[in-house]
Amino acid sequence: MGKRETSKFISLILRHRPEAAGIVLDEHGWADVDELIRGINGAGRHRLDRELLEEIVREDEKQRYSFNEDHTLIRANQGHSIPVDVELEEKVPPAVLYHGTGEKYVPSINAQGLLPKGRLYVHLSSDVETARKVGGRHGKPVIYTIDCAGMAADGYKFYLSANKVWLTKAVPAKYLKKE
Repeated sequence: MGKRETSKFISLILRHRPEAAGIVLDEHGWADVDELIRGINGAGRHRLDRELLEEIVREDEKQRYSFNEDHTLIRANQGHSIPVDVELEEKVPPAVLYHGTGEKYVPSINAQGLLPKGRLYVHLSSDVETARKVGGRHGKPVIYTIDCAGMAADGYKFYLSANKVWLTKAVPAKYLKKE
């Protein structure tokens, strides 16, 4: 397996299924690096050592992962479907943020707003281009502009992940405008 496939497997483990590598995450989503490496190698399809793991984290264009200070622990920055507290700091959002999705989801979003589905948070982008890239992964991209100023004034909370993705629990339809 190549580096890309190994990175995807690490993402699966740290965001959704730690048991796939026989490891346990702590309440903040941290995994012991040595246990992660042993678990991935023990699962049989991927070969991982500390050097490759450091390279995957360093080169990941979405900056999905973080190490602690001495690089003995690793975690995914966001995108979890399992209940972990990644110690997000509440932040005041910009007046507007964006969400990219596929055209097939428009009727549902128009009716229900943005829901986290299998994740803990809805992911929002600071710029249209990033939102377009995200939406393109789901078919023909559709971009929504979110009235974050209105949401914040109404008491909704926003968080900024370590890799600069804005997160919120849900976005009701009344705060959405389709581009």
